[in-house]
Amino acid sequence: MTGRRAFTELIAEADAQPVEGWDFTWLAGRATEERPAWGYSGLLRERLGLARAVLDVQTGGGEVLAAALRDGDQAPAVVTATESWPPNVALARRALEPWHGEVVRAADAGGLPFRPDSFDLVVSRHPTVVVWPEIARVLAAGGAYLSQQIGPGTNRELTDFMMGPQPVNHARDPQRAEAAARAAGLVVTDVREQALLVEFFDVGAVVYFLRKVLWTVPGFTVTGYAGQLERMHAHITEHGSFVSHAQRYLIEARKPG
Repeated sequence: MTGRRAFTELIAEADAQPVEGWDFTWLAGRATEERPAWGYSGLLRERLGLARAVLDVQTGGGEVLAAALRDGDQAPAVVTATESWPPNVALARRALEPWHGEVVRAADAGGLPFRPDSFDLVVSRHPTVVVWPEIARVLAAGGAYLSQQIGPGTNRELTDFMMGPQPVNHARDPQRAEAAARAAGLVVTDVREQALLVEFFDVGAVVYFLRKVLWTVPGFTVTGYAGQLERMHAHITEHGSFVSHAQRYLIEARKPG
C-alpha cells in the first residue's frame, strides 16, 4: 500500500480492532517495545510458586496472571483478581477459570472488597493508581506486594507529537511510591527503573496503541487527531519508524510480621 490509500486503510483497520484486555499481539510486526531487564513475568512465577493466596489488582483481561500460572510449577490455592472495566472482567473470568479464579469488579481508586490479612501475595502490572493503605490492609503479616508500574514521562515523545509539548506529571515517580508504601506501614525491599525503546512501524500501530493505552493521549480519537496522524504517517514513511521511550519501574514491598 502506498500514498493516501495506505494511510486510509491503515487507520480504518486499526480503528476497527477491539481493545479489551491487555493483549498486544495485534501489534506483532507493527511495533516493538523493549522488555525491562528484571523480567516481571519470571518474578511473578517465582512468587506464585510460594504463595497460598494471591490477589492481582487491576488485572485487565487476566492475561498476565494466567500466563504466569500456566507456566509456573505450582499455583496458589486461592486466586483472586480485581478489575474496574466490565468487558475486562468477563475476559479475566474466562482467563482465570482453570485455577478457579474469582474476579471482582472494583474501582481502581477505591477500597479493595476483601477482609484484612487475606492474601500473602498481592501483585499488579501497570496499575492506574495504587491505594497503598488498602494494599497493606489486605496483605497478611509477612506477605509481599510485587508491581511493575509506569513511570513519569512514559512515551512522552508520542504524547508531544500528538498534543504538542506537555509537562511531565511526576505523580508516578518511584520515589513517591516508596514514600507512600512506607507511610502505609510496608517495608520496601526493591525498586528498579528503566527506560525502554518503543518503535512504531506504521500509523495503524500508533492508532491501536493510543486507543488501548488511554493515558498516552487522553481523549484520543481518529477524527479528533486526523491531522497529527497524517503527519505521523509521513514521518514513518520517511524514517521507517517512530521512536519513543516507555518508562517503567519495579517496586516490591513486604508487610512486617
